[in-house]
Amino acid sequence: MSASSRPGSILLVTRLSKAVFRAASEDALGMKLKAYVALASLRERALPQKDLCVSTHLDQNNCVLLLNEMEAAGQVRRVRDPEDRRRHIVEITAEGRVALKRAERAMEDLEDEVLGALSPDERETLRELLDRALSGVPAEQPA
Repeated sequence: MSASSRPGSILLVTRLSKAVFRAASEDALGMKLKAYVALASLRERALPQKDLCVSTHLDQNNCVLLLNEMEAAGQVRRVRDPEDRRRHIVEITAEGRVALKRAERAMEDLEDEVLGALSPDERETLRELLDRALSGVPAEQPA
């Protein structure tokens, strides 16, 4: 970061993130933001519960509470891992996929709102740059 009076990139990303968190309310998405993140993580494949907790940045207790809510809403199901009966595998349900699609449409509207000052090409460039920056950050590993 330069010593200029302009804010650094990390500060700007943090401010942008706060704007997204404010706009991504439960009313807007139809679910909690963490539930959206969990469902998006489960879109391609089921995950061990512990891995899902890590990917959503939730401690085990809060993750279990979230999964209890999501399971009660019919969005996910937990099944015993056939290879290790002590573990649960979390799967997205058909109802969870419908809820995820609805939340994704809301996120598109939210993106239009938060990134409205950028052209479509600039948004794509931003996405590519953020994706590349994140590829250099080591992935969190389950404890």
